[in-house]
Amino acid sequence: MDRLTSFGNDPFDKPPCLGCSSYLVEPYVKCAECGPSPFVLCLQCFTRGYEYKKHQSDHKYEIMTSDFPVLEPGWTAQEEMALLEAVMDCGFGNWQDVAYQMRTKTKEECEGHYMKNFINNPLFASTLLSRRQVEEARTPDTAIPFKPCDDPPRPSFDSQLSRDMAGYMPARADFMEEFDNYAEWDLKDIDFVDDDSDILHALKIAVVDIYHSRLKERQRRKKIIRDHGLINLRKFQILERRYPKLVQDLYDAMRRFARVMGPLEHDKFIEAHALEFELRREIHRLQEYRREGIQSFCGAKVYEQVKQAREDERNKRNMLCEVLQYIHDGRACQQWLHKQAAIDAGITPTITTITTSGRRSAPPLNLTGLPGTEKLNEREKELCQVVRLVPGAYLEYKQALLNECQRQGGLRLAQARSLIKIDVNKTRKIYDFLIKEGYINKL
Repeated sequence: MDRLTSFGNDPFDKPPCLGCSSYLVEPYVKCAECGPSPFVLCLQCFTRGYEYKKHQSDHKYEIMTSDFPVLEPGWTAQEEMALLEAVMDCGFGNWQDVAYQMRTKTKEECEGHYMKNFINNPLFASTLLSRRQVEEARTPDTAIPFKPCDDPPRPSFDSQLSRDMAGYMPARADFMEEFDNYAEWDLKDIDFVDDDSDILHALKIAVVDIYHSRLKERQRRKKIIRDHGLINLRKFQILERRYPKLVQDLYDAMRRFARVMGPLEHDKFIEAHALEFELRREIHRLQEYRREGIQSFCGAKVYEQVKQAREDERNKRNMLCEVLQYIHDGRACQQWLHKQAAIDAGITPTITTITTSGRRSAPPLNLTGLPGTEKLNEREKELCQVVRLVPGAYLEYKQALLNECQRQGGLRLAQARSLIKIDVNKTRKIYDFLIKEGYINKL
């Protein structure tokens, strides 16, 4: 006699008896020869030898019952199913309600049995572990900076690590703010009802399809970020700096194509171009040696030393020319020359404070050939040279201040600064010059 599980705990879930049409109560009998639809009889009809159409009383049969232990003695298969259904209805941990729904076990018995056989069962744990190992073996290695573990890092919201990770939460393998973060707003008010017209129903379906495409784009972008290790941006930038400048420029230009390449293929592509740049630089260096008539590595070493010394000397001359061009104070120039001589001699230069000259002033503006210069008098030309203001701009500012002064009968410095959007010191000099020359007057 085979003992099999029933169709459910509720008798209304079982098919009725084909003999008396009553609801079946375990145990009941199922014919092993009639099919494909099950031919079931209650025990009363079975003892009377009920026969119907092709079913004969001498057919082989099976006793259908769930009154047998499955995981441990004292718990029948029917009680196991009732426990799982009660946990699903009441929630995990709500053992008082689970026991009340089962009615045959206490809450301590329900909790102990569930934790022992469904949570801490070593058979289930080994099965899950083997499945995880299979998945890890199937998934290729990526550049994710945080590997899955039992206790991943949980940086606080305002920490430096959280900012470097761009809001990535390793414990959830998710971001605090997703791409297209408000995609669900267009879908929250949609409700499918029976009286919708065909056009309205098709429109709602189209909105749902659009939402699915936006979700796919979100997952695609997240996969690119995870695969290429872009979560920890600072770590990614540190890895980029190990390349020379030409390779870094190539890296920036080719980053947009990383979405169509895997992380390993993209890194190999960059490394191959870095090697190409190294080879090209070495070829140019050897070609330079050949042009200079160098035929040995010893000569090449001497040539590099002489070339470097020549470059340093040229840089010093260029620096001196720039300093002499912009420094008009003789004492400051002399001090700079003494400092450079001390540096060349290997002596630590002594820093002296220059008290006679304050902030370095720019040289006067050369007005030769500038438009509007012929419209200025000598004093205005001198002002434009000192203030370093082109004549055309000065004439525009002067006319604006004159118009405002005539309209109000006078002009204050604050009003002049609101009219002329340039450096406040230049505005003050222009304002004082116009007051002194009598073009405008104060309020």
